[in-house]
Amino acid sequence: MRELVADLLVGRLVDWGVDTVFGLPADGDDGVVEAFARRQDRIRLLRVHHEEAAGLMASGYAKVTGRIGVCLATSGPGALRLLGGLYDAKLDHQPVLAVTENQEIRLLGTGFHHELQLEKVFDDVADYNVKVDVPLQVPAVVDIGIGHALARGTVSHITFPPGLEETAGDPSILALLTPTGTPPTAPLLTAGPGVPPDADLRRAAEVLNQGSRVALLVGAGALAAKAELRAVAERLASPIVKSLPGKAAVPDDDPLTTGCVGVLGTRPSEDALGGADTLLVVGTNFPWARSLPEPGRVRAVQLETDLARIGGSAAGTGTMLVGDAAETLRALLPLLQHKQDRGFLEAAQAGMTAWRRRMQELEDQTRDPIQPQYLMRVVDRHAAADAILASDSGVIATWTARHFDVRGRRDYLLSANLATMAAGLPYAIAAQWAHPGRRCIAVTGSDGFARVMGELLTAIRHRLPVKVVVSNASGLALPHSPGRAGSRATPDRWVWADFASFAAANGALGLRVERAAEVERAVRRAFAHPGPALVDVLVNPEEQPRPAMAGGA
Repeated sequence: MRELVADLLVGRLVDWGVDTVFGLPADGDDGVVEAFARRQDRIRLLRVHHEEAAGLMASGYAKVTGRIGVCLATSGPGALRLLGGLYDAKLDHQPVLAVTENQEIRLLGTGFHHELQLEKVFDDVADYNVKVDVPLQVPAVVDIGIGHALARGTVSHITFPPGLEETAGDPSILALLTPTGTPPTAPLLTAGPGVPPDADLRRAAEVLNQGSRVALLVGAGALAAKAELRAVAERLASPIVKSLPGKAAVPDDDPLTTGCVGVLGTRPSEDALGGADTLLVVGTNFPWARSLPEPGRVRAVQLETDLARIGGSAAGTGTMLVGDAAETLRALLPLLQHKQDRGFLEAAQAGMTAWRRRMQELEDQTRDPIQPQYLMRVVDRHAAADAILASDSGVIATWTARHFDVRGRRDYLLSANLATMAAGLPYAIAAQWAHPGRRCIAVTGSDGFARVMGELLTAIRHRLPVKVVVSNASGLALPHSPGRAGSRATPDRWVWADFASFAAANGALGLRVERAAEVERAVRRAFAHPGPALVDVLVNPEEQPRPAMAGGA
């Protein structure tokens, strides 16, 4: 059997260890579909219902596995709809490869159906962006695209003209007509940046040792350095403050952490950063200046894996370290002095005790309509010790940030820098596909779920036991039922969208919850269900997040 260009593409992905591609091929893309079918023991094409979800799944897959995510779409509007997910990957520094179909070469410039210059459209989102014209290019551009994405934590894009995938893939004849060949490279993943020079480590240690109130600010770049973060924080008597993408860097119930910081964070984290005279910033370019001390008032040490990200933090940078977070912290630890004065850390811990008490007050299980804070705490109580929670952005992220604890082997996924809505369900599907033995939960608002509810059909089709919790705040006031002055409506006249019926009608378990007394039982039943399940919880539409204030809330 002759090898086609589609076989070259799919085979090269397999060589790089890619086992999943998320996408929505065109009806006529038989060559691509058949190429995946011929290697179905090594790689699978997971068909989705919307291309943006494919991009988000590729981004979520990269976040939850540390490997490259791959997505595929057809020409014209199909390719355009990938962009939301690809920008999520770009802004959160995740390696993703996008493969699209371009217009027929012979028709370019004629204004024909679906004609778009996709290499220009993708120029901003993709670090490596190339159009394939002949089979000879395929092995090399796949290698370069994957290499760029992995090395730089970014997006690569390759676009093919239609029909090329069913062209003979033997490049030998074309190779005779070109000045040089482009043989494939070894699919090799090299080690990370390692440890900074000794002089840099000593300079950083001097800054940290001289500080009397040292705080750690950690992000997603520190997720693989949990033990090392704790050891350094213990040595320096430092509270650990987390960005939201770094929520899983240390467990939320660890006595050394004050939780997250920023608009969705805690008051003790704000106080810890505000009271610090020295910062150790690990794996984050945290941008929210109002949550940080003025750069001239603190000394800062910043540790990053990529020199390009140094200095991007609103914390400012005094001493720079470029290296792997875990390895660098291990090398730094022996140079740090054990701080005898634990007052700064103890004050932060006392603040966290008060904060947690205030959060418990907001998790009122007696109120109807249901408080979203209570719903989130119920999810926390019944989620497995190794659960992966995928949170939507928006208001729902406040509830997951403050009322769901990452502990044990739990992971937490969210669209951090793009903060796009509707990422929760695609992330959870990607996580469930990558980790079939773990409980994967999408927590989404009603607006977010409505945007991607077709992807519940994807979970059902592929028999993925994803659990979806909808914090349904879609309550609308009926026109003939005005509420009191200044309010939206009286509670008994709110009308909610019914997502549970949609789930049940399509083969998933769908549960609708209207009273606080029903929440616990419904969540427990959904989490015990062996297949996809959705809990549609009607929450108080007028409950809004409160900023971090003195005393909590």
